[in-house]
Amino acid sequence: MGIRLKAIIVYLSTSGNTKAMAEAIAKGIESMNVDVKAISFYDVKSEELNEAEAIAVGSSTFYYKMLPPMEKFINETLAATNPKGKIGAAFGSYGWSGEAPIVIAEKMREMGMTVMDPVLRILHTPTDKDLQECKRLGIDIAEKLKHMSK
Repeated sequence: MGIRLKAIIVYLSTSGNTKAMAEAIAKGIESMNVDVKAISFYDVKSEELNEAEAIAVGSSTFYYKMLPPMEKFINETLAATNPKGKIGAAFGSYGWSGEAPIVIAEKMREMGMTVMDPVLRILHTPTDKDLQECKRLGIDIAEKLKHMSK
């Protein structure tokens, strides 16, 4: 049977939009028989990040930046797990500008992660079409994981 691949989706959602995206990405990953957990960054444990071969991080954008608690999570918690070589994905919803996911992707690349393109940004509340895109990203993450683990 082999070792089961694991993915984790960590998000900070102020209005529920980014959380909805995280759950749709998780559905996509799950549909490919990869273990996945979507979890608020408040509740995630370092061990869970260490065990995951793929880490997706989502944040809403606030004043052209990601929210400070998410920035602290990436710079301290995620960086401390040394995610070099893992698959990374960035996503988020936004009202005006939507820079947060781009900044997250840049930080992941700096840590040596293989970041999925494109970075997924959705304006306001995700529509059904948007959620299908999120699910597609999940499927892409799972496929890339399976390919890398061969």
